Amino acid sequence: MNQLHETRDAINSVLRIMAEREYAASTIKVHRGILNSLIKFMEKNHYTKMDEHVGLAYIKERTGVTMDGFWGRGNRKINTALKPLQNLFYYLDNGDLSFFMRSKIEPFQCPPAFMSEYQLFQKEYRERNYADATIVCNNNIVNRLLAFLHKKKIKSSDDITASHLTKFLATFAECKPRYVSTVLYVLRNYFTFLQDMNIIKTNLTASLPHVRILRNAFIPHAWKTDDVKKLLASIDRNSAKGKRDYAILLIVAHLGLRVSDIRNMRLSNLNWNKKTIALSVRKTGQALELPLLDDIGWGIIDYLKNGRPQTTCNRVFVRHRAPFDSFGENQSFYSELHRYMQVAGIIPPTGVRCGLHSLRSTLARNMLEAKTPLPVISEVLGHTNINTTSIYLKIDLDGLRKCVLDTEEVL
Repeated sequence: MNQLHETRDAINSVLRIMAEREYAASTIKVHRGILNSLIKFMEKNHYTKMDEHVGLAYIKERTGVTMDGFWGRGNRKINTALKPLQNLFYYLDNGDLSFFMRSKIEPFQCPPAFMSEYQLFQKEYRERNYADATIVCNNNIVNRLLAFLHKKKIKSSDDITASHLTKFLATFAECKPRYVSTVLYVLRNYFTFLQDMNIIKTNLTASLPHVRILRNAFIPHAWKTDDVKKLLASIDRNSAKGKRDYAILLIVAHLGLRVSDIRNMRLSNLNWNKKTIALSVRKTGQALELPLLDDIGWGIIDYLKNGRPQTTCNRVFVRHRAPFDSFGENQSFYSELHRYMQVAGIIPPTGVRCGLHSLRSTLARNMLEAKTPLPVISEVLGHTNINTTSIYLKIDLDGLRKCVLDTEEVL
């Protein structure tokens, strides 16, 4: 079959899937125009197979911009031409469409000297059932290490020395201790794996320094009760997206679910007869059953009946721009939360990064103030260790006041 004909068939399939998934008519029109123009470009230049080289050549002719690859930032004109091509490439590779964000940085190309062990380590991630977000975070560090070693002309993992690691760690000199601790954890993990696989003979983990991070060295930020009410009242519950966001914020504020569990909550997790939400905690894997409180239940019902787009996705909460699919692993709802904070006139304390987790901390504080036993709070929050829950004791101001010492008695 003529390969250009295959490209035409792929384009038709992309446009058909977009229509089935209710992409905006204007978006489909733009895609159709760009992809039809691409076919004409390929015919004019006698290209028979669609690949990245052809795509970049088309982008250059259409926009006048030379790009090194399908990554990086671009202006509106470039982005308009890039997205249809990226959707076409995704379909050619996967036979389907899915939402994805274009990388702002050049995709990592593993140096050939480390390729075999790098691929084995990626396989190890999957066997350990690491979350996708954890894999991305760890790979950012491992990729940076391998690029550093390649630049230093290291030809084998067995040639890595403690001196190389010292110089690599010096590149993190401006980073916060907590992140440096994460870097060291990932390096120990990676070098332990290499040694267990007999890829390196030296115990490189012994040469890595230790950064002492006190687990209880910070105080979780908790909201004032009135501010939580103002936040929820600021949401436009007449809009479809507002119905979704209202239900999500209610769940975090009243049940303390993590963002990862909200992203992955399925329709089957809702038991309307028992009025419970039963799920497996994404972070720990343990089973968790919480009451489906009346205000949360009605908020979810309002969203499912009047706000949720038509979709075959089995997640409770979905994206509101086509494709109407589940959220990505890195979706934190941070921008949505701060948009409502701005509407409500809520200004976070200086130096405090208020994410959804701060509402979880607020629930812990409210339960402490209500004299709820620590084991119960631990169970509600889905902690596997009660010591984790004890962090929140520092925001129980009433309890701390009872611990105040009389200076005259002490002296």
